[in-house]
Amino acid sequence: MPEVLRAPLVVEFPFTRSLGPVQSAFLTGLRERTVLGVKTGDGRTLVPPVEYDPATAEEIRDLVEVGDTGTVTTWAWNHEPRRAQPLGTPFAWVLVKLDGADTALLHALDAPGPDAVRTGMRVRIRWAAERVGAITDIACFEPYDGDGAPQESAPHSGEFTDPVTGIGAPARLDYTYAPGRAQTAYINALSEQRTVGERCPACRKVYVPPRGACPTCGVATAERVEVGPRGTVTTYCIVNIKAKNLDIEVPYVYAHIALDGADLALHARIAGIPYDEVRMGLRVEPVWTEGGRFPDHYRPTGEPDADYDTYKELI
Repeated sequence: MPEVLRAPLVVEFPFTRSLGPVQSAFLTGLRERTVLGVKTGDGRTLVPPVEYDPATAEEIRDLVEVGDTGTVTTWAWNHEPRRAQPLGTPFAWVLVKLDGADTALLHALDAPGPDAVRTGMRVRIRWAAERVGAITDIACFEPYDGDGAPQESAPHSGEFTDPVTGIGAPARLDYTYAPGRAQTAYINALSEQRTVGERCPACRKVYVPPRGACPTCGVATAERVEVGPRGTVTTYCIVNIKAKNLDIEVPYVYAHIALDGADLALHARIAGIPYDEVRMGLRVEPVWTEGGRFPDHYRPTGEPDADYDTYKELI
């Protein structure tokens, strides 16, 4: 059996948000080595603070300062830290109820091993050497020999010089993708400048790209069918926003293209024609670049447009 392809993939994007008065005060406080919570109507202190009471949905704004020491309420050992996690060596994820708080804060605990961690142990904040107004201003927690005497939270104005008003939080997902038997055959055929789908043994529809099973009948597909290379634009959109790291000038067109012999339209870019002349029914063919493993784009063939009835079920 041919080897199934595998490839490491990364999905990454930056997320930027503005901060309201509560979150602004909390993050600015961390920069100043001060931990703030918020007091609810029934007297509980929430850390990290929120702007609305999770029990009553009441807006809450009364900020209070809590301690930088606390008690572990539960934990889990991380034996293999990942990229950008708080510590580069094995550590414990812990929920810590800071002195003066009624809820727990999630962060890392620097400990020599899982045997050194327990529920109920006392810990304190290890502050980052350089602080910018982010949760990472808490570098981690570390064991603390002090007692757990109750500490009252003290009211705080939430006012600081040069408050933090916004944050950027990059989101990233690293994973390995295995397309499976059907799509591996499809990808390998593309490297030979051929497009191969699979036919359902029940409804006889040809799916491109193949999925390994018919989505309508729910039965496995195995019969391979070469389709195209030409096809018909069934629908399209004009892109006016330039994507990062994509060397294509806007505006440009992406379309659904029903290749001849296929019963499922695939997604591809249209070029070789002004963007405002692309239309439903336009007949197109693939353009391959030297060494490319898939078509760079599709261009008009010069044939008359396809009749609507020939592709209306593929829109």
